[in-house]
Amino acid sequence: MGSIRADLSTKIFPEPVDHFDRLPDSLLLLVFNKIGDVKALGRCCLVSRRFHTLVPQVENVVVRVDCVISDDDPSSSSSSGNSPTSSSSSSAADKSRSFLRLFLSSLLKPIQSFTQFINPNKRPMSSISHDYAGNGDDDFDHSSVTHHSPTQVLKNFNEISFLRIELPSGELGIDDGVLLKWRADFGSTLDNCVILGASSIIKNYKSSTCDDQISNCNNIVEPVRAHENNGNDNSNHPANTDHSNSNNSNSNESDNGSIPESFYTNGGLKLRVVWTISSLIAASARHYLLQPIIAEHKTLDSLVLTDADGQGVLCMNKEQLEELRVKPLSASSASKRTLVPALNMRLWYAPHLELPDGTVLKGATLVAIRPSEQQQLAPKKDVAAAADGSWVGAAFEEPYGTAARMLVKRRTYCLEMNSF
Repeated sequence: MGSIRADLSTKIFPEPVDHFDRLPDSLLLLVFNKIGDVKALGRCCLVSRRFHTLVPQVENVVVRVDCVISDDDPSSSSSSGNSPTSSSSSSAADKSRSFLRLFLSSLLKPIQSFTQFINPNKRPMSSISHDYAGNGDDDFDHSSVTHHSPTQVLKNFNEISFLRIELPSGELGIDDGVLLKWRADFGSTLDNCVILGASSIIKNYKSSTCDDQISNCNNIVEPVRAHENNGNDNSNHPANTDHSNSNNSNSNESDNGSIPESFYTNGGLKLRVVWTISSLIAASARHYLLQPIIAEHKTLDSLVLTDADGQGVLCMNKEQLEELRVKPLSASSASKRTLVPALNMRLWYAPHLELPDGTVLKGATLVAIRPSEQQQLAPKKDVAAAADGSWVGAAFEEPYGTAARMLVKRRTYCLEMNSF
């Protein structure tokens, strides 16, 4: 009789089924790879023991750095967290030094819990919550936070193939309205770098121009009609004459493609040199600080270090990563960054560059950079491929990729720069 009741209770109240247990590991790993974000993966580790054993096998990882703390000022953690604009206004040299330790303040409990899941022998998981003050994510005491560098966070991942690290802002403090973007590829040293800059950028220039023309239409129509009624040829009308002269001047400037004399006298060239050197310093500092991550993760096929502003992107593919492991980088004696080799540079300039989407770049400048030694040793076919500018146009996302392709069609100016 007792057994019959047990059978009936089992049928009426069946044991709960965890449907996640029915999913294969390969499918869960596919989901985790789509998530990518290291903070979200840290939270996934808290779900179950199975999840915490699978997360270290994720191949696609994204690390978003929330603040940068200087080695020289231990109290700067709170200022970095409370004043995000201060980091964007600092100089490239100061930011490069402070970038020596990238700390993730908002990882907090998920990442430390993740570490304890991976290494349960160090401390019991139940004691982790006592490391942080406050009742929620928005109320914690920043002074009690244990920060984690990307190297520390990533050490528990064993199978990373694609790694993307995103800084909170670019290193170069530039004025509002100024455009400055760069992309650099590194092996053990700089392979190439492309820099796109403009003294100002105007969005939707075509729309604003059309609106101005429509608003002025009423002022033009009546004088033209009166002119026609008098039987005169309106080809000499001031409006037509100005428009014709404007088109001719723009056409001549576009066809000529030369840098105007004012570019050399009003500080335009000096500003572009500063942009170039600052971008190279920022890129070489990023490369230097990636060294421990690259050495520890042998499975890496692709590494990208960018920033939330989209100012600079450092890229390394599988061959370049392997080159750095085999051939150690040469560090600069002046600061903690990779030594920049002697360079050959090509510069293109346009006082006014209008893109197909209506965006206008004033003082548009494109600089393509390769090491001098690399160009001397490269086969002729590689030199020809570099000369056509295809790799330059592919360096930026739209609409700036289009801007780069338009600029390389203009007159080229060659420059050289010594190692620094």
